[in-house]
Amino acid sequence: MDSPNQPKSLSTNLFYLFLLLSTNLLTLFISSTFYSSSSCSLNPISSTTTFTTRSSPSTTDSDGTGNPDTPQATIDLPSEFLAFSSGQVLPLGFNTNFDSDTFYPPVGQVCTRFPDELSRFMSYKVNGSCPDDELFAQKLLLKGCEPLPRRRCRPAAQPDYVEPYPLPTSLWTTPPNSSVVWTAYTCKDYTCLINRVKTQKGFDDCKDCFDLHGREKNRWASRQSIEGSLDFTIDEVLATKKPGTIRIGLDIGGGVATFAVRMRERNITIITTSMNLNGPFNNFIASRGVMPLYISISQRLPFFDNTLDIVHSMHVLSNWIPSTLLHFLMFDIYRVLRPGGLFWLDHFFCVEDQFLDVYKPLIESIGFIKLKWVVGKKLDRGAELREMYLSALLEKPLKNSW
Repeated sequence: MDSPNQPKSLSTNLFYLFLLLSTNLLTLFISSTFYSSSSCSLNPISSTTTFTTRSSPSTTDSDGTGNPDTPQATIDLPSEFLAFSSGQVLPLGFNTNFDSDTFYPPVGQVCTRFPDELSRFMSYKVNGSCPDDELFAQKLLLKGCEPLPRRRCRPAAQPDYVEPYPLPTSLWTTPPNSSVVWTAYTCKDYTCLINRVKTQKGFDDCKDCFDLHGREKNRWASRQSIEGSLDFTIDEVLATKKPGTIRIGLDIGGGVATFAVRMRERNITIITTSMNLNGPFNNFIASRGVMPLYISISQRLPFFDNTLDIVHSMHVLSNWIPSTLLHFLMFDIYRVLRPGGLFWLDHFFCVEDQFLDVYKPLIESIGFIKLKWVVGKKLDRGAELREMYLSALLEKPLKNSW
């Protein structure tokens, strides 16, 4: 016998089914509407990521010139830059040497002031070939983006590279053209570089340096200098210390590293800093068989305190460097020299008033002992300009240098 309540049960079930479908559709509609208008996104990281900083509206510039002294409010940073510079959690956890469980790769803070250039530098195919952008990268570095961020690509190189000449032949032999990618330079081979002092008008850094059989052959070759000369000899400098105690050092802005080659002949190891200013200086130095270091004069010297026996610099340190930056640099040289170490300041250029008012007090403030101090006039452009050179041999005190 059928139950009298069966029709009522069927209608009830249909009602609940309709109610369930209605609520599900309503939920779907509300959810899709909410997420489409929300700022939250589940898209993968795009090619650039926005980096936002807070800044006061009243502090758009700090020097009254209209140039902002703080990063712009919104900066687009390339994802490859963020992949490199973001904190990386150490696989083995907390490290007592770092006092942290996270490693932050170093990169120049100034890089973020040039977001367009940074984006161009960091745009490449990961695991592929880097752009042939040496000149562009160097300009970015010299603006203050130093060190440049690392990249995950292979640098431009000559397809027909050949092995360098063996030592000691390499020290005084012009390298093969295949050792250089020439895209960034006016000259496209070493013959052009060697002859440019005769054929090229205008200024170029170390214009005659690549001719190893020209003036370069005679640099620091003399065994004895004339009394009062600005040109100290290597042997007279080394004679101020006990034999064998000058062993390792640095040449700042050393051109094609002839100073390092001369010191190598005396069993002294010198690292040479150099930029590639319209010439492959770092390639040339390496091809000679001595060590190049590609850093600008703005970079903190990558040596520990009190370690080097000698630091030398010729022409590069001069009045083109802002005096505050020069002061920091001189103290950095003092820092890396060991007590008793030598700083050979070779042909520091300025004008007479600058020397008396700025540079002489600046150099004397560092704490060096004067072993040799020679001032001479630079007359090739006329005495009325009152241009001058200083050559000095300075010693970090052996005792109480702190």
